[in-house]
Amino acid sequence: MTTDEAVRCAGLVYAFGAHRAVDGVDLSVAAGEVFGLLGPNGAGKTTTIRAITTLLPVASGMVRVFGHDAAKEKMAVRRLLGYVPQALSADAGLTGRENVGLFARVFDVPRRERGPRVAAALAAVGLTEAADRLARTYSGGMVRRLELAQALVNAPRLLVLDEPTIGLDPIARTEVWEHIGAVRAATGMTVLVTTHHLDEADQYCDRVALMHRGRLRGMGTPRRLKDDLAAVQGGSPGLEDVFRHFAGRDLDDAHEDRKERFSDVRRTRRTASRLG
Repeated sequence: MTTDEAVRCAGLVYAFGAHRAVDGVDLSVAAGEVFGLLGPNGAGKTTTIRAITTLLPVASGMVRVFGHDAAKEKMAVRRLLGYVPQALSADAGLTGRENVGLFARVFDVPRRERGPRVAAALAAVGLTEAADRLARTYSGGMVRRLELAQALVNAPRLLVLDEPTIGLDPIARTEVWEHIGAVRAATGMTVLVTTHHLDEADQYCDRVALMHRGRLRGMGTPRRLKDDLAAVQGGSPGLEDVFRHFAGRDLDDAHEDRKERFSDVRRTRRTASRLG
C-alpha cells in the first residue's frame, strides 16, 4: 500500500453462512478523493464498509487503511475513521452538543481539547445555533448533519458514509454534501460513501465502483463509465444507465418488489382505518 492510498482491499471475502455477501473484492481508494460505492440492495456495499471500519472481522483477504491492517490493528484503524451508518445514531434525549461531546469521549479526544473540538465540529455542519437544543427537536436533515459532526469530532483522515442522505429531501441532501465538501476542502480528508442517489455520485464523487452480487463490476470516474457505456450502446447514457447495465434484471425485480411492498402497506393502512 502506497502513501497515496487511503484504503486497499485485496481478495476481500465475507460470508453469512453459505451466502457470500462480499466475493473477492479488490479496491483502492486514493487519499483525498471522494469515492462512491454503488449497487442495488444486497450487493455487498454495507458489508464491505463494515469490514473496512473493523465492525466485521476480515476473515479472508486483506484490508488496509492508511497502511494499517484492519484485521491486526483495529484500534489504529479506528483512530483514523469517522463513520456515519445508515441507521440514525443520535440520542434524541441529548442536546446536539452533548451528542457530539459523547463521541469526543468515545474517540478519546483529550479532555482539554473536547470543548473546542465539539464546537468546531458543530460549526462545520452549521449547527452552532441549535447546539443546545434537544436532538428530538431537529429536522431529519439536521439530525444527519449532527451525525456528521459526531463523525468529524476526532478529525478523521477517512470519513465513511453509508447512505448519508437516505430519507432526506433534495434541499437537505444538498446541505449535507455542501458541509462534507467544506470539511474536505479544509482538511484534505478522504471520503468513502455508499449511496442510491446516483445524481449525488455523479456530482460529488471523483470515482465510483459498481458492485453487484458481492463483486465489483466496474470502476472509474462517472464520466469515464458513461463514456465507456456510450461506446458500447451509443447515445448519451447517464450514471443510472451505467447502474442498470451492471445490475441488469435484478434492478427491475427490486423495483417491482418495492412497489408490491408499498401496495401491502397501503392495504394494511386501509384495513386499519376501517377497523378504527
